[in-house]
Amino acid sequence: MEKIFVKPLKRFGYLWIYRNEILSPIEHIKPGSIVRVYDSAKEKFIGVGYINPKSIISVRLLSFQDEEINEEFLRQRIKKSLDYREKILKLKGSFRAIYSESDFLPGLIVDKYNKCLVVQISTAGMEKLKDSILKILDEIFSPDIIVIKNIGQALEKEGLRNETHVIKGEIKELPIIEEDDVKFFIDPVQGQKTGFFLDQRENRLFFKKLIQSGEGLDLFCYVGAWSMHLAKNGASVIGIDSSERAISICKKNASLNNLSDKCKFIKADVFDYLKWEIKKGKKYDFIVVDPPAFVKSKGEKKDAVEGYLSLNTLCLKLLKKNSFLATSSCSQHISEVDFYQIISEAFKQTKKKARLIYKGMQSKDHPVLLSMEETAYLKCFILQIID
Repeated sequence: MEKIFVKPLKRFGYLWIYRNEILSPIEHIKPGSIVRVYDSAKEKFIGVGYINPKSIISVRLLSFQDEEINEEFLRQRIKKSLDYREKILKLKGSFRAIYSESDFLPGLIVDKYNKCLVVQISTAGMEKLKDSILKILDEIFSPDIIVIKNIGQALEKEGLRNETHVIKGEIKELPIIEEDDVKFFIDPVQGQKTGFFLDQRENRLFFKKLIQSGEGLDLFCYVGAWSMHLAKNGASVIGIDSSERAISICKKNASLNNLSDKCKFIKADVFDYLKWEIKKGKKYDFIVVDPPAFVKSKGEKKDAVEGYLSLNTLCLKLLKKNSFLATSSCSQHISEVDFYQIISEAFKQTKKKARLIYKGMQSKDHPVLLSMEETAYLKCFILQIID
């Protein structure tokens, strides 16, 4: 392991070291190599991690102990991640098994859908460890199917390419998972992210308890997760998404749960659809707003704020008195305070009053590492329109 020195760091427990914090020459080190990191002032050991000289986040720490990063190290890390989900959270069947930095395995995400594992590797360091990781995952989980799904703009910065392929087993039919009393087809190969948004589980189940009747919208519905829960509880739901593939799976999920009479799904641009409904004078009892991230970097934040404000303002114009709004942001660069201010401004512009009855975040199988606020990304507010 090469030894590198960095400026004195005051962020205890933080796993990222930026390029401008490194004092040692690193250009000669191959991306993904394991390095020992030392404080330059005290020559004190900080931790062990992998390096990528081409990335702004040049080092991602794997351990604060001076230890070898080998197969046994990875095995124990993965077992600890699984113990947290199974023994503490009591999760079974489908859940996020490994959540990157929060499980001290930066650059690695693993979602478990019963006997199907979907693996995402987003850094050069984890790519170098991939063979060992896949061997251990197969050993611990004994899945029928393993899918590698590495997608996203960040891969290029790491010198990696987008790739999606099944490396174990065969997907003859879409896997089915269960959440509460609802079943879902998920698409781990062609679907968004790993095939399903497990991070909204707890927020969906809370909202489900509130809505037992009425008519509402599920915006950016993807595979219809919110729609199915609400329809199962007695509501009528219209799901909107711009993806033909997503709408197709929504319809399959409605049929799977015998809810086709309670759910309708429309392929459309959400903003265009809302404007058309406002023009018609339509009113709803509830609306779910669960869009993809509007901002990928700090430089895009202003446009994202305007997007969230416009979207939520349009929704409020469609809501009746005493109706409910469940609205979310999964943009890491929009903080909870930012999101609160955006939603407050939307109510101000529409001259509507509301009580905030629930503030949610990502599900507990996507834990937040206290020393890294970057691991907290999902905000979900549930509000009741009052008069």
